[in-house]
Amino acid sequence: MSKAWGFIKDPIHGYVRISDAEKMIIDTRPVQRLRRLRQLAGSEFVYPAANHTRFEHVVGAMHLAGVLSEVLPTHLDVHTQEQMRLAALLHDIGHGPFSHVFEPLMVRHLKKTHEDFVPWLVNETEIKDKLDNAGFDPGKLGLLAVGRLRDGKRPYLDQIISSSVDVDKMDFLVRDSFHTGAGYGSVDVHRLLYTMDVINGNLSVDGRAVATLESFLLARLESFRTIYFHRASRAVQIMIVQALEAAKDELNLLSFDEPEDYLRLDDYKVWTDLRECKQSKKIMQDLEARRLLKCSYEKTLFAQEELVSNVITKESVRDKIRDEIAKKAHVRIEDVMIDVPTLPSVPYHNAVEIQPLDIPVFRRGPTGKKEIVQLSEISRIIGVLRTFMNLVRVYTKEQYRSRVEAASRQILGETPSSVKVSL
Repeated sequence: MSKAWGFIKDPIHGYVRISDAEKMIIDTRPVQRLRRLRQLAGSEFVYPAANHTRFEHVVGAMHLAGVLSEVLPTHLDVHTQEQMRLAALLHDIGHGPFSHVFEPLMVRHLKKTHEDFVPWLVNETEIKDKLDNAGFDPGKLGLLAVGRLRDGKRPYLDQIISSSVDVDKMDFLVRDSFHTGAGYGSVDVHRLLYTMDVINGNLSVDGRAVATLESFLLARLESFRTIYFHRASRAVQIMIVQALEAAKDELNLLSFDEPEDYLRLDDYKVWTDLRECKQSKKIMQDLEARRLLKCSYEKTLFAQEELVSNVITKESVRDKIRDEIAKKAHVRIEDVMIDVPTLPSVPYHNAVEIQPLDIPVFRRGPTGKKEIVQLSEISRIIGVLRTFMNLVRVYTKEQYRSRVEAASRQILGETPSSVKVSL
């Protein structure tokens, strides 16, 4: 590691050591902007203390990436360890205002996600020169920051940043649980870090830590249900998406000719602009008075089939059902919203798609040789967690709640017993 600059005190990980090179990158505008992007926009309406930002999250992810890089038996050199820390530090600089809540606009109108903006910002801002001066390749780091380096000999480098059990998720789960008080983040992430290895080029977890891995996956599921897909939080997020969509043209929210155009967008500026914009003013007034959309219908499916319902996977089908509900309830189409976990505006929206068999686990044979095993072979809990959980909700304004509920029940009906699985 390069010369130490000092320490940052973090409520999750304690004292996080910062090198001179990291200090230079931390002080760049793209990283400092993360102080003005909340990690869980909308959750503060439910959990008042959930006002933590992307900034402290990337510092935490950087710390965990450093720990994992140091303890992996592959013995990464100091330069690569520092590269992994910097990649984790930069992995979220592509987020728009309100973090994941801005994602639907980018996906719908630009066919991009926040990850697509990370290499661009790394290579087209002051970050590039600072990385060059510190002896790092900005092109490679920009790709590694989103898990797209594609090093054929060392695929585990990408997996440290982006995989089923990566440093991003390890920090995300524990930090969000801490700030919301939800209580599902008591996962010993350091136990996972210290029991990881590289088998056949892939990041793997020692089978002796399977209990910790189970805890991690259970926390992932429960945090999704209680934090990321909370009814009221989602109502706020849906309303912000509506405001952004209504105001996007007037406020030039999707015109990014230069990095400066993107970096100017943060929670403070865009919230203020949305309040003043004629197209979004009414929605913002409702938000500030906490006049939220109401969930009029909810169905939870626990099914081993991923594609249980087209409602979950296809926007065109959801739109058609929304139109039918609106017609039957005698309300405007824009007053009915179908919400599902696979939407890009759901924070950590793939948390519901728990695929534990994608997590390589190894154990030692009689000769001491490390062998990959099926996770389901050594954990019964994992077999249950293979279940794919689908949630469907219908939101509307409070005055239409009963009408939309009746229409939703008629159209969406009850859950077929054939697709119900008891957990």
